Amino acid sequence: MKRIVMVKLVPTPEQFAALESTLMLCNDVANEVAELAQLMKLRSRRALQVAMYPIVKARGLSAQPSLHVLRKVADAYTTRTANLVNGNCGRPGSKRYAAVSDTTIEFRSNAAQPFDDRCLSWQLDGATVSIWTVSGRMRGVSFVCAPWQRTLLADRKGESDLVLRDGSFYLYATVDQPAPTPVVPAKDPSAGWLGVDLGIVNLAVTTDDDPNVLDVRWSGGPVVPSPRAGKRTR
Repeated sequence: MKRIVMVKLVPTPEQFAALESTLMLCNDVANEVAELAQLMKLRSRRALQVAMYPIVKARGLSAQPSLHVLRKVADAYTTRTANLVNGNCGRPGSKRYAAVSDTTIEFRSNAAQPFDDRCLSWQLDGATVSIWTVSGRMRGVSFVCAPWQRTLLADRKGESDLVLRDGSFYLYATVDQPAPTPVVPAKDPSAGWLGVDLGIVNLAVTTDDDPNVLDVRWSGGPVVPSPRAGKRTR
């Protein structure tokens, strides 16, 4: 089972500028590759890598970021092809279908960029990361996260996405975890259930169908039990 752990980076102004420039260059190059891929009708990762790796490398990206840019473009075209084949963009020959199939895919200047373990490493004890940028390898970029996220990151392997959102940088790390053990249903289907009635005046009223326990009303004010005579709270 895969889980995504999101941590917030706390870069210095100089680090922020380097990260922003890195995203902009990666996406500028991705748009150049996407335009050539559309003209040359190249779609697979291998085809793009064979035809355009030297071009991408010459734009100032190191080896691994170059490969990730090429793969990002290939994956975007693969997704679009799947949508066309599945009829999500109209029928072949329709204006909508043509508008999609004949248009070059474009990436935002700050679109997310994947990094793997060769160009991004985590120092969990110091709560920092080391990441490749257009200004060179940048070390000591601080991040903040909850203790449970740090525990999950200890088992992290593979790619992490660099994301710029609302003026802040984040890393979305993919973590592999074993699937949870299925819950065996009780013999009584109603056992262990809690009923919740949603409303406006009372945001929620909970009950477990026990005549000896008061229902509880959740409102904007303090939580209060419903006044049902002859019953007591647990």
